Amino acid sequence: MEDCIFCKIINGDLPSYKLYEDDLFYVMLDKFPRSLGHTLILTKSHSANIFELSPQESDGVFTLTKKIATFLRANLPAQDFNILQNNGKAAGQEVAHFHIHIVPRYPTNAAVPTKDKISTQHFEDIVDKFKNFAVN
Repeated sequence: MEDCIFCKIINGDLPSYKLYEDDLFYVMLDKFPRSLGHTLILTKSHSANIFELSPQESDGVFTLTKKIATFLRANLPAQDFNILQNNGKAAGQEVAHFHIHIVPRYPTNAAVPTKDKISTQHFEDIVDKFKNFAVN
């Protein structure tokens, strides 16, 4: 879709901190994170919401979500995670392209930057960790 920001990112027209990509999905760090490691899983085909997903996408998205969250948990000091997926404006969906948020949550005494202090280096460090990520 021509005016979709996520489609532009997937097509390489806009930059992102890509963590993983396959035939169906594109995984990247959220540019405006709620916490360190806030990750988005996007469908590569433009589907506005869960109701437009292909059977293959809907079957695979939560398997991939679990693998990404497991990898984040092993490589960040996060103890817990929010997994979010909104469908439609009334539900809080800001970009009309199917995506899942994985938001790491940290203990209050964890030495991690707050969302307003996450630097380019923090993004790059997480991308670097994903060089060792394997789906299988």
